[in-house]
Amino acid sequence: MKIGIISLGCCKNLVDSQKAMSFLKASGHSFVNDPKIAEVIVINTCGFINDAKQESIDTILQMADYKEYKLKYLIVMGCLVQRYREELERELPEVDLFISIDEYDDLEKIFNDFLNSKTIKSSEVILATSNYSAYLKIADGCSNKCAYCAIPLIRKAYKSIEFEEIISQAKKLEAIGIKELNLIAQDTTRYGIDLYGKYRLADLLYELNKMDFYWIRILYMYPDEINDELLQAMANCKKVVPYFDIPVQHASDRMLKLMNRRGSKKHIKEIVAKIKKRFENPILRTTIIVGFPTETDEDFKELLEFIEEIKWDKLGAFTYSLEEDTASYEMEPKVEKQVADKRLEELMLLQEKISQNNNESYINQTIEVLVEGRDGLDKKLYQGRSYMNAPDGIDGHVRFISSRDIETGDIVSVLIESVNVHDLFGKEVI
Repeated sequence: MKIGIISLGCCKNLVDSQKAMSFLKASGHSFVNDPKIAEVIVINTCGFINDAKQESIDTILQMADYKEYKLKYLIVMGCLVQRYREELERELPEVDLFISIDEYDDLEKIFNDFLNSKTIKSSEVILATSNYSAYLKIADGCSNKCAYCAIPLIRKAYKSIEFEEIISQAKKLEAIGIKELNLIAQDTTRYGIDLYGKYRLADLLYELNKMDFYWIRILYMYPDEINDELLQAMANCKKVVPYFDIPVQHASDRMLKLMNRRGSKKHIKEIVAKIKKRFENPILRTTIIVGFPTETDEDFKELLEFIEEIKWDKLGAFTYSLEEDTASYEMEPKVEKQVADKRLEELMLLQEKISQNNNESYINQTIEVLVEGRDGLDKKLYQGRSYMNAPDGIDGHVRFISSRDIETGDIVSVLIESVNVHDLFGKEVI
C-alpha cells in the first residue's frame, strides 16, 4: 500500500518513525509525500506541552479529510496516544488504529496484522532525515522527574539500550555512508547507569570514534552528569564535536529546586567554565522555561544576568505549560500569561544581541560546512551546517556561494563574510 508518514515533535520521535518505516518497507509497502494519493497515513504524535498536543490534534483532523480521496486508514501513534488513548478513541472516530508507546515492542506485528501484510524481507535502515546525517537513540524514557515535565508519564523510567546493540546500529549507519552521527536520549549523560551501574557515555564515544563518521554530536546533556571522564573522552575523540546541549531551564536556585532540578546555578557555571577551559570554541546550547509557578521579578532578573554572563551560543526558551499529573500542576501562585509572555520576549531580545555578537566573531574565519543543498533558486547559493549547528533546524545555518556544483552531503570550506542573529554567510574556499 502507499503510505504517508508524518512525524511530529522531537528527533527521538523521528527515530521511532524511522523504525516504523523500516517495518513497513520490509512488508512491501511504499511511501508517498502527497496525502491525496496515500492509502494509509501514519501520524507519530507529540504530547509534551500544550502547543505540541494541539498541533497533533490539528494534524490528525487535517489528515482525516483525505478520506475523501484514496485514504483508507488513518493510524495514530506516539506520545499523545500513550497519554490520552481513551479520550482520543472516544473523540476521534476518524482514526482507524491507535498505537501507544507501550506497544512498540510489537510494532511490526501490529502493522502487519492491521494492514494484512507480512514481512517479506529483512528490515533495512530507513532514514527520514537525509543520506548523510542520522540520529542514534541510546536510551528511552526519563527518571529525572522534573516538576513541569510529562515525559516520565509518557515514556516511563529511563532505559538504556544495550551497548552492543548501539554499536550494531552505528555500524549499519556507517555502512550506508552517514557522515554526521547525533546521539540522542531524554538524557544522554545518564547512559548506562541503569544497565551497568555506572555512566558509560564516555565508553560509547571511544567505540564510535573508531568508526568512519566525520562528526559525532551529543544532544540532551543533563548538567550534573557532565563529569571529568566524559569531558576527557570528548576531548580525546577527535570526531566528537565540542557541542554541548545542556538544558538548564533556569538560574535561580529557588526555581531550580521547585522544578526538581538537580544541581545549582553555581554548579552550572562551574561546568561551563570547565568546558570553556578544556575546549577550543565550544558551542553551548540550552533551554529555558519562564513563567514557572511562583517565579518572581527577582528570579527572572537573576535568570537574565545568568544568560548575560554565560553568553550561550544557542538558546531556546518557552513559557511554562501547565501539564496535569505533574508535580507543578498544583503549585501556586501561577504566573499570569501576559507576564510570562513579556518575560519570554525580554529574554529572547537579550539572547538575540548575544547571538549576534557571538556570530560576528566568525567573520573572516574559514569553517567546515556539511552541505545540505541549494538555497533557493540561485544555482550558486548553497545551505549547510557547521559543527556549531545541530540538524534539528534550531541552530540556524551557513549560507554560501560557490562557483561549482556541490553534492549534498559534501563537506566544504567556507569563508564567513557576514552574519545575522541566526545564520552565517560566506563563499566557498577552494
